[in-house]
Amino acid sequence: MNNKYDIVVIGGGSGGLFAASAAINQKAKVCLIDKKRLGGDCTWYGCMPSKTLLKSAMVANLIKKREHYGLFSKTDISLDTNKVMEHVRKIREEIGSYETPEIFEKRGMKVIIGTPKFTGVNTLTVNGQEIAAKKFIISTGSHPMIPPIEGLKAIDYLTNETIFDLKILPKSLIVLGGGPIGLELSQGLSRLGVEVSVVEMVDRVLFREDEEVARVLEKKIQEEGIKLFTGKKAVKFEKSSGMVDVILEDNAGKKNKISAEKILVAVGRAPNIEGLELEKCQVEYTNKGLKVNEYLQTTNENIFACGDIASLYQFSHVAAYTAYICVRNAMFKKIAWGKVDYSNVGWATFTDPELARVGLTESDARKKYKDIKVYKTEYSSSDRATTDIVKDGLIKVITDKKGLVIGAHIVGAQAGEIIQGLLIAKSLKIPLSKLGPILYIYPTLSELIKKTAAKPLVESLSNPLLKSVINMMRA
Repeated sequence: MNNKYDIVVIGGGSGGLFAASAAINQKAKVCLIDKKRLGGDCTWYGCMPSKTLLKSAMVANLIKKREHYGLFSKTDISLDTNKVMEHVRKIREEIGSYETPEIFEKRGMKVIIGTPKFTGVNTLTVNGQEIAAKKFIISTGSHPMIPPIEGLKAIDYLTNETIFDLKILPKSLIVLGGGPIGLELSQGLSRLGVEVSVVEMVDRVLFREDEEVARVLEKKIQEEGIKLFTGKKAVKFEKSSGMVDVILEDNAGKKNKISAEKILVAVGRAPNIEGLELEKCQVEYTNKGLKVNEYLQTTNENIFACGDIASLYQFSHVAAYTAYICVRNAMFKKIAWGKVDYSNVGWATFTDPELARVGLTESDARKKYKDIKVYKTEYSSSDRATTDIVKDGLIKVITDKKGLVIGAHIVGAQAGEIIQGLLIAKSLKIPLSKLGPILYIYPTLSELIKKTAAKPLVESLSNPLLKSVINMMRA
């Protein structure tokens, strides 16, 4: 059969593109299938458009705060923000132009745009063609989860898949969900002049993050004018004179109503499973995704899965990492297989200030370990934070009794960049104190790591035995 491949990759997002490219590098005969277009959620609906929006919003915010930097204008500055989404779409198309079928076919793989359906344990059909393969890698990603709330389906709600298609920004917006997607889009749109309210069921935003650092961000976005309705859930939606009324209910059952021009749903993600007919290839799944073992192998031994559909963490860098594991295990004998390891996964929420994390929160660390140490450094101690007027921020590092990093959390400017050093230290099991003597470049925000790492060094100097050794060594 001409349509028999070594590996068929289903899904052309971050995980699928990495898997197909890695398999081609190993001289495999590869077919890559996507139902719509290559690039996936990150290119078209997630990372790229949202970061473009946030950059425009940051520029708008800097213009608004220009006097804080000694810049005074002789006339008022009025920004027309309705061209921002057009700019976002332009950047999105530019990035998407690097991920066309033609580009990937030049690398040696077959690319098919169409909806695949499994017909057996090692066969599927797409666009009327039957495709067979020795191994399959499923990387179909996820989509916005829409909760079953009364009246929601009757309104023209937005998700991260539709919001970037807006021609004109709404005057007001209610965001369901205080997670990373909800907060990034909330702050971006608020800085562009949209009146934003965020509804979150639990008592704080970013409830999976360390509470102390999350509260810093929570306070900041409230100061910018975003209204937070935490500890409340939406129970009903109603149209009202060109607006949408949302009925909220707290834990005690008390209700109140808020209104806005548009609703953005950002309450979580659901796996893209529908239409694959997984029963025919004997792959088991739940509403959270495909069942996989530690080798990312499904219940069909010749089918592996990566990315959002099979991972604990829904990030593009994790999708690429799990794709690497899948290709390795699909192409080599079991003696060379690798196990997936999520112990050193880091991530960031790209609000302003940014919030970044690797490892355990302080609360979880105290539950897991008997002895921990917590070291904190305020951004205000950094000269560079002072020059840039970004003194609102905090670095928090949690270590075990050996001084190894078991959790690190940063809220502040460039947190996603600064935390990389702590991510490396945790991954390579380098004690926090060993980061202290390193000669950091001045003036940078990364010096905050040095300041934090110096604290366990100072603590060690109080050890009586060490004090005695030091005194003996003095000239």
